[in-house]
Amino acid sequence: MTTSATGTEGSAAHPRFAEALRELGLEDVVGRVRRFPEATRTAAEAAAAIGCELSEICKSLIFAADGEPVLVLMDGASRVDLDRVREELGAGQVTRAKADVVRETTGYAIGGVPPFGHRTRTRVLADRSLLDHPVVWAAAGTPYAVFPMPPKDLITHAGATLVDVREREA
Repeated sequence: MTTSATGTEGSAAHPRFAEALRELGLEDVVGRVRRFPEATRTAAEAAAAIGCELSEICKSLIFAADGEPVLVLMDGASRVDLDRVREELGAGQVTRAKADVVRETTGYAIGGVPPFGHRTRTRVLADRSLLDHPVVWAAAGTPYAVFPMPPKDLITHAGATLVDVREREA
């Protein structure tokens, strides 16, 4: 594990995300961001680098619901059920957002999207599975940096609605 001063004031977080943490009064979180020499772009890469269970990773996924971006926070071991998201939102169609829409909406590239601190406000859904752990790890604005946070706090700071949108087990 390596912590690198690539963000503002010695933080390993993306500068925009480090600033968002400070604006939320979460200066202590800035100091807990961990940067790795290898990418943590996927949930599996992040879990391996951190040494945690895959389900302890919080994925920040952008979808388009009737053309409007929506953020879904999901545990790393689960997949999002698009039909359940569509039902939750009352949308006609839900699709995975393209990379350019993700960057335009959040200000971050896929693989580094944090659960909050985005360029624009979007509707946020958080799957209940995140509450299965005392702490989850989420991207800190780059594909190389993550931070720990109790899931209830993460959900609150993201302004998320708690829902059940993971794929049901077959």
